[in-house]
Amino acid sequence: MFIDQAKIQVKAGRGGKGCHSFFRDRRVKWGKPDGGDGGDGGNISFKTDKSVHTLLDFQFKRHFKAESGHHGSSNHQNGRRGEGLILKIPCGTVLKDAQNGFILRDLIADGEGVVVTKGGKGGKGNSRGRDATDGELGQEREIALELKLIADVGIIGYPNAGKSSFISKVSKAKSKIAGYPFTTKNPILGIVRWHDYQTLTFADMPGLIEGAHRGKGLGDRFLRHIERTRALMHMVDVSCYERPDPYQDYKTIINELKSYSPDLLRKKQVVVLNKIDMPEAKKRLKKLISDFNFKVYPISVLTGEGIPELLNVIFQLAGEESA
Repeated sequence: MFIDQAKIQVKAGRGGKGCHSFFRDRRVKWGKPDGGDGGDGGNISFKTDKSVHTLLDFQFKRHFKAESGHHGSSNHQNGRRGEGLILKIPCGTVLKDAQNGFILRDLIADGEGVVVTKGGKGGKGNSRGRDATDGELGQEREIALELKLIADVGIIGYPNAGKSSFISKVSKAKSKIAGYPFTTKNPILGIVRWHDYQTLTFADMPGLIEGAHRGKGLGDRFLRHIERTRALMHMVDVSCYERPDPYQDYKTIINELKSYSPDLLRKKQVVVLNKIDMPEAKKRLKKLISDFNFKVYPISVLTGEGIPELLNVIFQLAGEESA
């Protein structure tokens, strides 16, 4: 199950109590204070791990607490520090304070980490000639986690445009394929190998519709994943079977990208006209191509026509983006 959002409660450990103790001996009537300090409470931190792919674990457990510091003891013995807690998350996770929405950290690379709550300081023992003190409370806060997939190419377009069929054809990713809209309900990643040495990660995004930036059809959640991609492949259905105006479909999706974040329009984009094998598309192909006043790439995922040329272009484009 792909889970890309979660909200959890984290609480660092409390500091251990300082010890109130006096040295006792048969030869000493009034012993000196010898109480040790309490140990600090454990911290809670997050760390990215490339072997973790979703936030599913945080759906079943939402409360996390680090170990408290151990109390000090006599003979100047300090308490042990509480064990810290490290929570593993996928690369590309944004951590926010759930109360105010403030971004605490955006963790992208594997092995990146951040402490989100610090353990309380341990109390002082009376060995310094003062009263022993209790340990401080550990920090506590509610954390919102948002996963943004990291991929080279994001495949976008209206529902049922052929995005899932494309990624299933060019990679080993098995995306659900059916003849009805919104078949794909979660982003699907696929690794595409080209000429035996180049590889790119493609992300099959669920279909976008008008109003997606406002959350219609969960579009705002899907658009969030596009932010991490280096380039976009915009697939347009030109079969004219379900949607009679492919160019208008293209403009609608562009407006949704702009409304969600103008930065998305700065990404390199390849526009693909799919389903050119369909009868109506064959008759109108020249007109359909001329409707777009820039270079487009006609393909048929069903027959494979045009796909090699398209992959050449995308791999070249991705190489320019990484240079």
